[in-house]
Amino acid sequence: MSGFIRAVATGALALAAFIPFMCGAQPTHVTLAGLAFAGDAASLEQRFPYSRRYEAALAKSGINAYAVIKSAVASAPSEGLQVTTEQIDELKGRDQALVTSLVVSSETVSIESFGALRKLFVLIRGQALFFDFKSMAVVRSYPLSFAYIDVFDRDPTEEEIQARVRHVYEGAGGKPGMFARYAAVLAKATVPAQVPRFVKVTKVSMTPDMLATLPAYLKSAPGVAETWAADMVSEAISTRVGVPIVPYTQGYAVGGVMPLRVSDGTVFTLNLPKPDYEIAVDFPAFKKVKFGEAAAGTSYVYGSFANVRIEEPLSGTVYMNAAFKNGEVKVVPATQTFVDDFPAYYDSLNGMFQKLADAVAGRGNSWVKSASATSDIESQILKTKQLLDLCK
Repeated sequence: MSGFIRAVATGALALAAFIPFMCGAQPTHVTLAGLAFAGDAASLEQRFPYSRRYEAALAKSGINAYAVIKSAVASAPSEGLQVTTEQIDELKGRDQALVTSLVVSSETVSIESFGALRKLFVLIRGQALFFDFKSMAVVRSYPLSFAYIDVFDRDPTEEEIQARVRHVYEGAGGKPGMFARYAAVLAKATVPAQVPRFVKVTKVSMTPDMLATLPAYLKSAPGVAETWAADMVSEAISTRVGVPIVPYTQGYAVGGVMPLRVSDGTVFTLNLPKPDYEIAVDFPAFKKVKFGEAAAGTSYVYGSFANVRIEEPLSGTVYMNAAFKNGEVKVVPATQTFVDDFPAYYDSLNGMFQKLADAVAGRGNSWVKSASATSDIESQILKTKQLLDLCK
């Protein structure tokens, strides 16, 4: 086991340290439920095979996923939450009992061939989810993810793949993994006493040209690509604007409910709040243009395009309806025989929503002015900022 796991025992001793002492307002009491998986419990092994094996390996070592998450949370004390580790059953009968869990919503493990090389891609997406135990209603959700890429000169073994999945959960290369990212969200999260307003990505559409440029694992089943894009948009808004986002539900939620299985085997059916504001995103296509050429190699601009619409469905008020574009430059060495365009397209697309989210958060509009031809884009950005402030 890694040093991360060996640190669990030490981290557990610090558990008392993350129960904050605050002057004035009392911290919100939240019970830690640990690791959970979204969706039908009967299909967990098919949808999360590597994550489930990792969870089982932890249990076999004598340190379960709950203990690892508890240690991570203890290492990142929260000023606004009093996180406790009492049993879920002890919450029964209370007027209000908030529970938080690291909910894994998707697992992507793919191997692509580029000549003699094999590229292994591992992506885990999830949410730092808060729900009311009495009403079984979701009250807050902050999306998070971590991706890991490795290259082999042969097909990776199952053991090598599983090791990379472990890196995604525990961290690698100096970057925090899913456990640490969940703890970091809890350290900054707030759960207001009054019912907040909710925002959600409700619709994603892609043209055939856009779908054609995506890798095979994003086209493995209907809705996979759309879910991937919706999660990207949600995470950019949540992390950079500081707003919780109702989970995009295509594929594992029907009728406004989300099944949830916690590590101890408990199964919950949570009610998802109806969003007050809806985000729809249309993706027309990617575009690759040669930018420059020299003896050492060729540079290309990888362009991404999206049409974003944000509205209040009840009143029909539209806060944003604009088209955006973003380009990222990639240099391909003359000695490189095989070129994988998708990572550059991903950087371009992800960068577009991160920059847009920064603008909405009030961190400058210089990029927006060049990225959108919409005449009143600055006014739209301001209106969007004002409505998202209502959702914090």
